[in-house]
Amino acid sequence: MKITDIIWKEQFVEKLEIKHNVTIYEAEETLQSNPLVCKVAKGSVRGEDIYSAQAQIINGRYMIVFFIRKKHDIVLPISAREMTQTERKYYEKHK
Repeated sequence: MKITDIIWKEQFVEKLEIKHNVTIYEAEETLQSNPLVCKVAKGSVRGEDIYSAQAQIINGRYMIVFFIRKKHDIVLPISAREMTQTERKYYEKHK
């Protein structure tokens, strides 16, 4: 999936940093590093579905970022965290 831009909303930035100990830089690196992308759910707005992007980033962390895909390949990250063991196994198998 090609990403042309990333939109950040303050409420999600705070959640990443406080709850999940993930920086914006780590989330953006995950999205821009040729991640494994999967559709997670149908969005409440037509054409704006929810996806996950999984990747191992430069610092070694295995990250998963959940985002809404907007028009023109713009994404709105809504959450990010380190992968669970199950997610990591899936990533390793399908990357």
